Amino acid sequence: MNKKGLAILMRARMRPSDPSKILLSPLAEKVNRVAPDNQANQSGGSGMEPASENGNEQTNFSCRNKRPFELVKESMHSAISMNKTEVLDDVLNDFTEGYFSLSGESRKALLLSLAKEYDLNRAQVRELIKQYLGLELPKADPAEEGNVVEESSLSAFYRIERNLRHALKPAYEVLFERLNTHPGGLKFLSILRADILSILAEENIPSLRALDSYLKEKLGTWLSPATLELHQITWDYPASLLEKIVAYEAVHPISNLLDLKRRLGVGRRCFGYLHPAIPGEPLIFIEVALLKTVAQTIQEVLWDDPPILEHEATCALFYSISSTQPGLAGINLGKFLIKRVITLVKREMPQISTFATLSPIPGYMQWLLSKLASQLKLAETDDATDTSSDQSGSSFWENILEPEEERALLNLSEEYKAMTNGMEVMFNLLTTNDYTWTNSPELLSVLKPPLMRLCAR
Repeated sequence: MNKKGLAILMRARMRPSDPSKILLSPLAEKVNRVAPDNQANQSGGSGMEPASENGNEQTNFSCRNKRPFELVKESMHSAISMNKTEVLDDVLNDFTEGYFSLSGESRKALLLSLAKEYDLNRAQVRELIKQYLGLELPKADPAEEGNVVEESSLSAFYRIERNLRHALKPAYEVLFERLNTHPGGLKFLSILRADILSILAEENIPSLRALDSYLKEKLGTWLSPATLELHQITWDYPASLLEKIVAYEAVHPISNLLDLKRRLGVGRRCFGYLHPAIPGEPLIFIEVALLKTVAQTIQEVLWDDPPILEHEATCALFYSISSTQPGLAGINLGKFLIKRVITLVKREMPQISTFATLSPIPGYMQWLLSKLASQLKLAETDDATDTSSDQSGSSFWENILEPEEERALLNLSEEYKAMTNGMEVMFNLLTTNDYTWTNSPELLSVLKPPLMRLCAR
């Protein structure tokens, strides 16, 4: 194994599960040491015994965390309110480094403080709306030349509208804007939003949801396709970047270095969006297979060895797309990435005429089997109550098969003809333990039309 391969392997194995656990600067480490030092000073001078295990745990937590939390909160306030640009970078550094030093509970408290204390001034908004509604719309006079009177009467509208736009911006927008232009700030904002989403997954807090919505909108603007760089990622890229491809592949895990090298080699392509503010780390990447025809299963893509010659390919199959930043959830970078890649592949290989995706459809079989089982149960109930043979007596009964699909399933063999209807045949075939239908051309030809149609439904 060469040095590059070893580096990728070691990095992938040693990657921390928490992306926020990065190396901290001396400033952050100093903040981190405040709590234990403070606690030692409090207990050392009094000669008191440590609090018992049954004591007030919340009080102990507050004592341990108050000092670093207050320092970070103070730096956050300074980052929002300060106008001295010459020291602003130092303040933002203090805030971002201090934030990483906080525990999960302290981070939550800080984010709630940001969402509530630096929200917009609703009293001011209400007053401006009241003033706006009190204005009388000017009446248009066709005979008036120059519209001088109308322009002067609209000046009050323009003034209040300008003030209203300003009042509707929460104070935390200043923090987001300043971090976006700060070195490493965009990556920090992504981590910040990941923390917000993690909190909201457990508890629906309206103020925090509003904060998330605002930050998501800002990130969507700053990460527009015009600001992103499209890279074709190859084996020649740095090991630190390739390690991230291995670590963040979310659809079809990369099993080893040979698998990675193959996905970046002949007959394959890997493209990623990178942002200048987050160098060396793709925000999202997509894997493409060059084939003669559209593959029917992922195994054809992953086990295609050796791959076909690229000049013989007529199909580009997108078989995996992965995001590396949890904090960018809901920001649709994938759609833009696919469009850019299609344009690039067409330019490089004009013979490629078919572009397709091969994606799993979670929940489809669960829905289909549940649907079939419920309809079969209804059919049994109707038979027990002597309902007519077409099951029209139940308003809940529905034959989800087309007439020609029904006939094809019942005519498969004598064994199936004895069954009640085509849905029963289909249910039995799909629930066999050995999935024999997947290896039978005859069964596949009969099952494919209803499976495809019901999948679209």
